[in-house]
This record gives sequence, structure tokens and C-alpha cells, in this order.
Amino acid sequence: MTYLHYPSPDAVRRCLQSHSPLLMLVSFDGQQAILADLDESPEHSILLSQLGMDYRDIDKYFRLVLDDTEADWTFVCPLDYRSIPDKRRRITQFYLDGFAAISQALQSLGLLVGIHIPRRSCRHFGQMSTE
Repeated sequence: MTYLHYPSPDAVRRCLQSHSPLLMLVSFDGQQAILADLDESPEHSILLSQLGMDYRDIDKYFRLVLDDTEADWTFVCPLDYRSIPDKRRRITQFYLDGFAAISQALQSLGLLVGIHIPRRSCRHFGQMSTE
């Protein structure tokens, strides 16, 4: 996994050491993670812009806010995720893929923390497959 840091690797490291919150984006393929000081980048699409990337590419990443105690996953499944037309299957696959990629990214940072999906994002869970 490759990492991008904003505003710098040292700033991100200081956030982790001082228990300050970070934004994190993990690419859907699990190959890239982007980390930023939450005070420097208050929103995920802003972070992409700050790095010279297209802010509209936000739907290519799993989005989190984290610290050394937990990771809050902003659970937003794009309508075209993996080209799965069935909403139930799409949301289920998004959850499974996200949990795996996010867990790997957190572990590689040395963060063994729980992944929490805030209540506002849980509205999709009733539509997840039980197969």
C-alpha cells in the first residue's frame, strides 16, 4: 500500500502521536491510502483538491475520520460500485471490500482500532444481503 500525507508525513505522524484526528481515504482497490491532519483538511473532497487531485474522485475511496482509539467510516456506497446493479448486493459487497481494505490500511499504520459506522450511515444496513 502506498501512502500520501497532507500537509506532510511529519504532520500526520505528529497527529498520530498526539492523539489528534485524521482524515483517511483508502482506494477501493486497497492500493493507496491518503492521510491528513483534520485541522488542515476538514473534508475528504477538500483533501483531494489540496493534493492536486480531482475532488470529484471522492467516490473512488472509502472515507474515514480516525484517531488512535477508533475509525469512523463514512459509509457512502456509490451507485456504480463494481457495476453491481442490485442495490442489496452492491451495498453488501461495498461493506465487505471496505472492511478488508480499511482494516489492512489501519493495521499497516500500527492502529489496531475498531471500525465504527456512525448511525447516520447505517440506514443502508437493512438492505444488506443475508445470503
